[in-house]
Amino acid sequence: MNGQEASDPTRHSRWRPLRLLLEAMDADIARLYAEARIDGLKPSWVMELLRLHAQGPMTIAELARSVGRTHSAMSQKVAAMRAAGWVRTSAGTDARSKNVMLTARASRVAGRLAAEWRATEAAVAELEAEIPYPLSRAVADIEEALRRKSFHDRIAGKLAGDTAWQ
Repeated sequence: MNGQEASDPTRHSRWRPLRLLLEAMDADIARLYAEARIDGLKPSWVMELLRLHAQGPMTIAELARSVGRTHSAMSQKVAAMRAAGWVRTSAGTDARSKNVMLTARASRVAGRLAAEWRATEAAVAELEAEIPYPLSRAVADIEEALRRKSFHDRIAGKLAGDTAWQ
């Protein structure tokens, strides 16, 4: 290893392969949307669109709770989906809330998005059957380990002994 490689901690990553894998899988889903002429849709928006289709309009806070996101993150996602023409918003019951609803465009493709969701879940189940340790089990095991000691606490513990962090 040369000096430049030794001084660059990004040359080694256990995290990056997982991120790249998820990005590649999302890109394949996006390719399916493009092939189906569902333009301008990000795979990361589909859960919220399907939730709104199934349950009807919700406030940003209700939508965030229903999919396990923070209000801030959902507010940003709703703004992006609104700009892309998938949802619209209206004033809520108080000055701080906004109601989120599907646009006609989103309603027209909701059945197709539900079909893609089911097909994606079936494809993941198929993949899990081909590997010795299912991803869903790995995620559950990691979540359990993080309940014992949070990711924050694990990183903070490593940083406590690193003089570069001080």
